Amino acid sequence: MSDDLWKDKLTPERYAVMRQCGTEPPFQNEYWNHHEDGTYRCAACDATLFSSDAKFDSGTGWPSFSDVTSSDAIALIVDSSHGMSRTEVRCKACDGHLGHLFNDGPTLTGKRFCINSAALSFAKEDI
Repeated sequence: MSDDLWKDKLTPERYAVMRQCGTEPPFQNEYWNHHEDGTYRCAACDATLFSSDAKFDSGTGWPSFSDVTSSDAIALIVDSSHGMSRTEVRCKACDGHLGHLFNDGPTLTGKRFCINSAALSFAKEDI
């Protein structure tokens, strides 16, 4: 989609995060302290990204996940901005910026997908 179409489709906050690689404030976002069972999806294209089973409290103020639902769901890109080298996480379906991947997770994977709530929507699990 063109940049103008993304601006029309996304809220200003989502546009800033997903199309301009912004970051929302920690501890002041929708899913950092969210504990329902279900699936976290891309807020721009609805692609399935993370399961609530992989979510953990990292103490960072952003939603953190130990793994993705499928490695085909995301693209990992070297991000050398801000004077550091990090791994950026993008939605493979729409190329939206989601957050970053760090190798300091406390789970068996050792991974911490630190994701912006603004890049996510949530589908509650039906019981």
